[in-house]
Parts: sequence; C-alpha cells; structure tokens
Amino acid sequence: MKLSKQVSLSNSSRTQTSTIPQPDQHSALLLVDLQNDFFPGGALAVPGADSLIPLINAYIKHFSRQGWAILATRDWHPANHTSFTEQQGPCPVHGVQGSRGAQFHSDLVLPPGMMVISKGTDPKKDARSGFDGTSLADRLEDLNVQTLYVLGLPIEHCVKHTVLDGCQLGLRVVLLTDATKGDNHQQDDSPKALQEMTDAGAYLANISDIGIHASSH
Repeated sequence: MKLSKQVSLSNSSRTQTSTIPQPDQHSALLLVDLQNDFFPGGALAVPGADSLIPLINAYIKHFSRQGWAILATRDWHPANHTSFTEQQGPCPVHGVQGSRGAQFHSDLVLPPGMMVISKGTDPKKDARSGFDGTSLADRLEDLNVQTLYVLGLPIEHCVKHTVLDGCQLGLRVVLLTDATKGDNHQQDDSPKALQEMTDAGAYLANISDIGIHASSH
C-alpha cells in the first residue's frame, strides 16, 4: 500500500464543518462487499440492506455516466478460512469463493468491466479492509484517484476498516451514509463506527450532498 500522495489536508480541514468534496475525474466510487451473504437471507445479513439497492444503483449510474472510476471489493474466502467458526473464528461461513453467497446481489446494476478487488483470500489471514493484502491502493494510484466515495456493508466492519485505511493512506474519503448499513449487534455499534471514521478525517455525505438530484435516480 503506497498512496499517501496527492491530497494534503490538515485535520482541521477534514472536519464535518468543511464543504463536502464533489466528485470529479480524480474520484472513484468504491462498493464494499455488496454480496448476497450480507443481504437478508445471507450468512451475515445486514437487516434492511436490500432497501439500499435503488440508491446504490443511482450512485453507480451517476459515476458511470460521468466516466468516473467504479471499483468493488468482495470477500472471497477459501472454504477453510480462519474467520469461520469451523476454524475457531468468529463468523459463520460466508463469502466462499464461487458460492452463491459470494456473488454480488442480482438487483445491482453493475457497470461492464468493473474492477473487482478480492480480499480474505489467504486461508490463514482475515482481511476486513479492502486495502488489506489487495491491489486496491495500487489501482487507485494508477487511476490518479484523490477522493474515494465509499458505500456498502456492513458499516461496523469492512466499510469502517476500508475507510480508515483510505484516510491513513492520504486519500480524501467520503462515506455515503444513505447507501451504507450496519448489523448493529450492539445498540451503538454503527454510531461508534461513524465517529471513528470522522475522527480519522472521513466526510459523511448523502446523495444530494454530491449533486445527484432526485430526478437522476
């Protein structure tokens, strides 16, 4: 992971009182783990996640129409992955390579040729961040991305860790809160995750904050 490059912002300029960055040719949309196993009926289902799909598709449509980069992360675990309860890990079996649960939700309108970043492929190592052990940072650098717009599932885990790593790498990171949900196993899990991300310098935004109007989706 390299990056830590184009964007040079002080902590004070990354607070929520700052103007939310608007996407441009140096921006990318990152879809985090929009796989069947994280939607209702899946092994690690986030309640109500299917209600996000129309907004997610609106973001995808907007970025596609403008010709801006869209990437997606996915859990792509071997069947004996260390995170599974069968291996004394904390999670049920999910995101297994080639399984239905690892497929992207069929109602998503994904652009042709979208770059997919697979994580958690090492059976002995868990990876909650899209940057952990993957080529994501290199791909973003190749694309000259300075601002990363993030949405997906679940907010307390893979979304949060991806956002935190993006901030640490020097990217300007915008979390699209209306297209993100958490499992909220503990009552304040999601608010705590949001606080961690804003403390790290991430911006919080919704679809109207970045210039996508109701008529566009």
